[in-house]
Amino acid sequence: QVQLVESGGGLVQAGGFLRLSCTASGRTFSSYVMGWFRQAPGKEREFVAAISWSGSSTTYADSVKGRFTISRDNAKNTVYLQMNSLKPEDTAVYYCTADHLYNRVTSGIGDNWGQGTQVTVSS
Repeated sequence: QVQLVESGGGLVQAGGFLRLSCTASGRTFSSYVMGWFRQAPGKEREFVAAISWSGSSTTYADSVKGRFTISRDNAKNTVYLQMNSLKPEDTAVYYCTADHLYNRVTSGIGDNWGQGTQVTVSS
């Protein structure tokens, strides 16, 4: 088990950018696949991006491809989500998740979740 803490959310205008961070506790961070999900008001939580333990493999939702970039720094126990060209429809609470299996992360059934950070994009 790892504990996850997200940060970096906030209010930004459309076309702007934010970088989210998720820092994990524990000494086994590098063995976890990491991912980001988001949940907008009145909607189900949806997959955003995932990254393998080494960082060599990434997966993105079609809605964010070309605008968002997921990366990780295993020395800092941190995964990042760089969000560029933000749109009002990106407004949501963004959650970090971790699991040892890639498909569990992308499917949203990972064992570990953070509390979320709010991202609001104004038009």
